[in-house]
Amino acid sequence: MCGIFGVVGKPIDESLARTCTDRLFHRGPDSGKVWQQGSVTLGHRRLAIFDLSENGIQPMEYANGRYVIVYNGEVYNFPEIRDELIKLGHSFRSDCDSEVIMAAYMQWGSSCLDRMNGMWSFAIWDNAEKKLFMSRDRFGVKPLYYTFLNEDRTAIAFASEMKALMPLMTDIRPNRGIVADPGRIVYYESTEECVLEGIYRFPAGCFATYDGKLQITRFWNTLDHLMDLPGSYEEQVEICRDIFLDACKLRMRADVTIGTALSGGLDSSATICAMAHLAGSDRDARMNRDWQHAFVASFPGTTQDETAYARKVTDFLGIGSTFVKIDPVAAIDKLGEYVYLQEDVYLTSPIPMMLLYASLRENGTIVTIDGHGADELFGGYTFDFVKALADAHTKEEKDSVITAYIESFPKDGSNMTMKHPTPWGVRMDEARRKLVDIKNAHRQPYKKVRAASDPRYRKMDTLGKRLYVSSHETILPTLLRNYDRYSMASSVEIRMPFMDHRMVSFGMSLPWTSRLHGGYSKSVIRDAMAPYMPAQIAYRRTKIGFNTPIVEWMKGPLKDYFLDITGSSSFANCDLIDPSAVRAQIKEVIDDPAATFAMGEAAFMNLYPYLWEQNFLKHA
Repeated sequence: MCGIFGVVGKPIDESLARTCTDRLFHRGPDSGKVWQQGSVTLGHRRLAIFDLSENGIQPMEYANGRYVIVYNGEVYNFPEIRDELIKLGHSFRSDCDSEVIMAAYMQWGSSCLDRMNGMWSFAIWDNAEKKLFMSRDRFGVKPLYYTFLNEDRTAIAFASEMKALMPLMTDIRPNRGIVADPGRIVYYESTEECVLEGIYRFPAGCFATYDGKLQITRFWNTLDHLMDLPGSYEEQVEICRDIFLDACKLRMRADVTIGTALSGGLDSSATICAMAHLAGSDRDARMNRDWQHAFVASFPGTTQDETAYARKVTDFLGIGSTFVKIDPVAAIDKLGEYVYLQEDVYLTSPIPMMLLYASLRENGTIVTIDGHGADELFGGYTFDFVKALADAHTKEEKDSVITAYIESFPKDGSNMTMKHPTPWGVRMDEARRKLVDIKNAHRQPYKKVRAASDPRYRKMDTLGKRLYVSSHETILPTLLRNYDRYSMASSVEIRMPFMDHRMVSFGMSLPWTSRLHGGYSKSVIRDAMAPYMPAQIAYRRTKIGFNTPIVEWMKGPLKDYFLDITGSSSFANCDLIDPSAVRAQIKEVIDDPAATFAMGEAAFMNLYPYLWEQNFLKHA
């Protein structure tokens, strides 16, 4: 995992190139290097994961200097690709995936991407053809941005983060269509639009060539890779188990210490339990056996705290854990730095996530294998049940959905993922009525999904369509971006077995009854991984979610912080927000004894453009 930078079509000073590249230092503290030839500049910051020697330093050359790569990410199956290339006559001086990618591109061209299982953004300069080849992984796990350096677009610059491009730009302006619009401040990650005008997001699942003209081509569309699954639920569970265990095995390959950010929920618990099973049974020589490092975010005295559940998992596995107390007072002085590192606007505070991944780094864990992606792919959010109800036809099916819905709420009524009143303890017929009422309340016009015209999408059931959009266009792309920033701020790499392309294809091919089976959400994952997990975690129904207890913070330890900000002259003069309205929102959360999580989240979201302006726009 690293940071990449490059310019093609315009010579730039080496000092400027280093300034741009070093803005990505947090992504790669192990080494930094700039390569230049004529009008081509490539820069790299390295976080060493495979082959920790100098042989892995980039920019890296191959084939007597014909190809030069800068690369951010991991191709987990590179040993298998490497063996195939050796049989075809290729040789290698390093033991890392960077060199394998160049050889694969030399051998197979753009079709090499189809063979790669991983996450990546990379650029390869071809010295013979004087052409740049760029690619971003199937789902955009790794970021890539670009901008043009002149009006006729004959010079291009690209980087892992926007801040590395800004020293090249003469006019830095916010994209007010995103930053100043509360309706768009969350879900824009799947578009090419960015928070800065003139910078574009390279699309996920695509490659491009640039030789004075940028030509982008899509190589992956999940709808092209749907599976023809057996009708038997039990057989589907077996397929899920096989794919997930293999996805975890591949992601355990590393030459550095690995661990897990553990919540005690199903997804992260399934991940670390899979790791434990594999470490004791699989003989893959590349798999790191030093995996017993669990890190748990602790929110004492709040509805967010899940440490008791996490302990059940670590006790079951017989391993220790590091409980990271999320102290907002101790971290509030770093909020500006966190906003700068995150770059984008969002609806919640980055403090808990930044502190958690910083703890991994401080304790020597460089790679974390986490459970991100399962909720969006398999239906883990309570609002997904609203869509599933439309697919239920019999009373038994409807009751199963309603049971999953009701049981997802903790008995204290708290739930970070649902903004509707909790129907805990109500009778089944009343729960059915409330769930239908919520369904009707969601029937406002919805932005047309980009897959809507595809007949394969139209054949999906209602829940499947919802999850396809969540996974490809709204929630998941945003979370992937955020967790890239949260972890890389501390030079930590996140790997996500649920984002293995085989798991995504499998998940998108399931009927709703295999996602909500027997009154459980994400049932196919539960039943697949139950043999390796504590039963009370595998079949834990309640969902909290990793988030900020923003209401408790606004009312308590950070009250003065928010009052000071909203009383400042810089806040009053910020034209990206309505200062008086945001001030009133925050004051309402502070003063209202019945303030809800939704109220606190909305208040912080509307404050975020001001924090972004002060800490990113004015300092990048």
